[in-house]
Amino acid sequence: MKLSNNTILITGGSSGIGLALSKVLIEKGNTVIICGRSEAKLQAAKAQEPRLITYACDLGDTKACHDFAQTLMRQHPALNIVINNAAIAHKIDFLQNDQALAFAENEINTNLLAPIRLIKWLYPTISVNNNAAIINITTGLVYAPRAVYPFYNASKAALHSFTQTLRFNLRQEKTKVIEVLFPVVDTPWHGGAPPKIAIPVARAVAGMIKGLEKDKAEIKIGGVAILYWLSRIAPGFAFKKINQVT
Repeated sequence: MKLSNNTILITGGSSGIGLALSKVLIEKGNTVIICGRSEAKLQAAKAQEPRLITYACDLGDTKACHDFAQTLMRQHPALNIVINNAAIAHKIDFLQNDQALAFAENEINTNLLAPIRLIKWLYPTISVNNNAAIINITTGLVYAPRAVYPFYNASKAALHSFTQTLRFNLRQEKTKVIEVLFPVVDTPWHGGAPPKIAIPVARAVAGMIKGLEKDKAEIKIGGVAILYWLSRIAPGFAFKKINQVT
């Protein structure tokens, strides 16, 4: 995959993996657009990398997501790569948490429906440009879910399934459909207390770039490849081990 002279949208690009990836792709000679819910975080990201193009948008809101897609198509007709990276997660006990259903709706809207909507609305623009690609970011937890993240697991597993069917349906088209499955990564997402097995952001991004350069359709970063095979061979053991992570 050609990683220069593209116009790239990265959702959830104001911090963590999204921001680190943005910086790498800008250095490779791409125009990079990021979006996020927090204007303050977007401005902080732009202070670090002034070449970023930023938009504030709550992708979990259907109308806001639609309006954002229309703005992108109008103002950035050269857009050819979309990286659906934005995600939220709530660490809860489903049956004991009074806000569980609100959390579920929020996560499903942001983690699953927003990528689906953006792909649907942006595809007419993406698909007519060269080196077109749709890149969905998921997680190794699609193979063995963690019980403390009931909706995050489910939304990402659904996105994993959707990505597979989309790739199949576009197999005769020039637009590539790629999935990047990350392990635990040491980002602000963990609130300063990442699990011991978390890998550095730079290593995660480097693994993604390497996989893209090799034209892989599914890029399993770090321990995700091991978890995949373990879940195939001994799914009960894989589930037990992933839920022992501290």
